[in-house]
Amino acid sequence: MTSPLADISVNALAAPLLDDLLARAAALRVGVARDARGVTIVDAGIESPGGIEAGLAVARICMGGLGQVSLRHDAASGWPTWIDVASSQPVLACLASQYAGWSLAASKEETGGKKFFALGSGPARALAGKEALFGELGYRDRCERGVIVLEVDRAPPDVVIDKLLHDCALAPERLAIVLTPTRSAAGTTQIVARVLETALHQAHELHFPLHQIVDGTASAPLPPPAADGVQAMGRTNDAILYGGRVHLTVDADDEHARRLAGTLSCTNSRDYGRGFAETFAAANYDFYKIDPALFAPAEVWVSNLRTGLTHHGGHTDLELLKRQWMSQ
Repeated sequence: MTSPLADISVNALAAPLLDDLLARAAALRVGVARDARGVTIVDAGIESPGGIEAGLAVARICMGGLGQVSLRHDAASGWPTWIDVASSQPVLACLASQYAGWSLAASKEETGGKKFFALGSGPARALAGKEALFGELGYRDRCERGVIVLEVDRAPPDVVIDKLLHDCALAPERLAIVLTPTRSAAGTTQIVARVLETALHQAHELHFPLHQIVDGTASAPLPPPAADGVQAMGRTNDAILYGGRVHLTVDADDEHARRLAGTLSCTNSRDYGRGFAETFAAANYDFYKIDPALFAPAEVWVSNLRTGLTHHGGHTDLELLKRQWMSQ
């Protein structure tokens, strides 16, 4: 039987969004260049300054054209600027596209200098299908164009670009690589825009049937980026862990919906309660030593189409965020 997702191409849907980003490059303060082979390299925060609007554009690309991402001013809620995200294809948008799940690495010997590592996010992941997740989703994309987003402070070496071209089966002129350092405004913005994705990822970790998640909306406060890489990463994580709110709509048994609402929030994690940068340092900068339950939004609502009931779990802690982000 053909998958109902087979006719949806996240790369085809992202292509006009990428074209718009390229057309507005100067206005968005991003740099665009082609390497010797013809691969498009978009600099959204390394040599070019980028900005929040560029980050919003990158976030929409990351969601494979299946998500809405916007900015909202709401100082009355405790923080002035918020990212709002929504998708009526949340599994595809968040897990098959936006999730940073493709490990791309090169040794010092391969690069001829400094080793390279990045986690690739965005639609091109679905062309390569290198992650076991795609087998679980029953989804692979087929498209003659592809775009990948890397959270790095330097361009990938040739060996990594060669891998991208090979694994995605793309001609060089059909691949675009978007670079967004976490410590840039664009990088901070596009990472905070993953607030809905963290809920989908955690639901997957909790073995909730993903096909029963039919809609999702989310919001999180947008902090200013930090100059230090670890602190910048801490801020983007904390925005979701302590300020992220998610509303999922499911079509499920009500007990399962209730359980999802009660277990999805990061407030269930043993590592909850302090800034992520501090938690990361305590784990000797090893992500695998951090409780996986921490990587989830702060507050969750789950509405069930079968019963019309909505279940709630978790809570935000904006005071913790303000203590870290504001002058004392």
